[in-house]
Amino acid sequence: MIQHPSASFAFTARCRIVNRPGMLGQLTSAIGSVGGDIRALDIVRVEGSGIVRDVTVLAADADHAQKLIQRMSAVPGVEVLEYSDRTFLAHLGGKIEVTPRHPIRTRDDLSMVYTPGVARICMAIAEDPRRVRNLTIKRNSVAIVTDGSAVLGLGNIGPEAAIPVMEGKSMLFKEFGSVDAFPLCLASQDVEEIIRTVVNIAPIFGGINLEDIAAPRCFEIERRLSELLDIPVFHDDQHGTAIVVTAALLNALKIVGKRLEDVRVVCLGVGAAGTAVTRLLIAAGVGHVIGVDRAGILSEGAAGLSPAHATYAASTNQDHVTGGLREALAGADVFIGTSVGGGVEADLVRLMAPSPVVFALANPEPEIQPEAIEDFAAVIATGRSDYPNQINNVLCFPGFFRGLLDSGAGQISNSMKLAAAHAIAGVVGEDLHPEYIIPSVFNRDVAPAVAAAVGGEARSSGLAREYTDLIDPLHLARPSRDLAP
Repeated sequence: MIQHPSASFAFTARCRIVNRPGMLGQLTSAIGSVGGDIRALDIVRVEGSGIVRDVTVLAADADHAQKLIQRMSAVPGVEVLEYSDRTFLAHLGGKIEVTPRHPIRTRDDLSMVYTPGVARICMAIAEDPRRVRNLTIKRNSVAIVTDGSAVLGLGNIGPEAAIPVMEGKSMLFKEFGSVDAFPLCLASQDVEEIIRTVVNIAPIFGGINLEDIAAPRCFEIERRLSELLDIPVFHDDQHGTAIVVTAALLNALKIVGKRLEDVRVVCLGVGAAGTAVTRLLIAAGVGHVIGVDRAGILSEGAAGLSPAHATYAASTNQDHVTGGLREALAGADVFIGTSVGGGVEADLVRLMAPSPVVFALANPEPEIQPEAIEDFAAVIATGRSDYPNQINNVLCFPGFFRGLLDSGAGQISNSMKLAAAHAIAGVVGEDLHPEYIIPSVFNRDVAPAVAAAVGGEARSSGLAREYTDLIDPLHLARPSRDLAP
């Protein structure tokens, strides 16, 4: 596996360096000799014959960071006084907090936001529970629910260890969608207990984002909660991935001059993400999808299929192709991997149709390294930020929930997902290029475009709910007709 220095393994080393010509150059050369990426050199103080500097370096992993520290310490005239892991510092005390939207500076402020004024709001909601959406945080709040059983790249690590991931997701909701999202990491992996818990906490939230829950448990949880709740339930590992993959494929096919209805797509990995990707691609109009798991190609009527795989096989592989990944890829136009790293050889990709499109989305190691196929694959995408065309769910969920919350939609439809995919693809516009089929996660046009598309589709399909008449139950905020001039 090719490793690249990453900010996730950044550290800052405080070094005392002898103050003589060439010393800084010796230190930086030593760092470069073992593959470190220097990002900052800051003078802390000058003391006697030495200069104390903070040196910030990116490493490829924890072992590499230790090697860098050792190499820096070995430079004559350099003393590493201390060093800190910048990623751990970023998590110190947690990454999110609750802040009030209104200041409390006077007795009057306190009387309005708390007792006695708050009693009026409570009674207004008691009289008409629909008012909760406009008079509380519900109109802008999402629960990020996980049991910690399938954390990306880490597996079943439990609820406590999953908290940093969910905090990070909360930050992305706020940064890109202005949505207040709260991590709810549950100490249970029982389907019924998870469902009961989410139903019981649902009154405070305007939407539920299921996250990192293992298949097939996640399918049942999402289905049941969607039936039981009057707020939207979205499993991002399934549908967020499917939406961004569909957006990327729409643009990739423009590059290679092929149509959705004509291409053959091979999906390696038929878990939560792979199943959702397949369903949305079929809804988008893809003519032929073949699913492949560890046992080989999924085909209707094959022996030993799980119920989920049997359902999948019934809507795919119309030509009844048999065998394994080699047979599936022969003549295929598109490969989409949502499986494990390193499982695909370049020779298999060479079996595909001319101008193959390859989405190798396993993280942190793709199914195949882009360098191995860059000479003959027409378009390559991964889940990593250090390659072009990163398939990242942050392109979807902040704007998707923004559109759901703003429209008051109580459920999610395929048409909303497709609208979101087309919106993401549309942001690329005339800048379309084999290395730019999907917008950057930092493109601030994405979330508003997705929100507008989702909200618009909710309204046109009759799934939106308007609450404008419920803000002020006594109508005191509006002038009476009798008082109008």
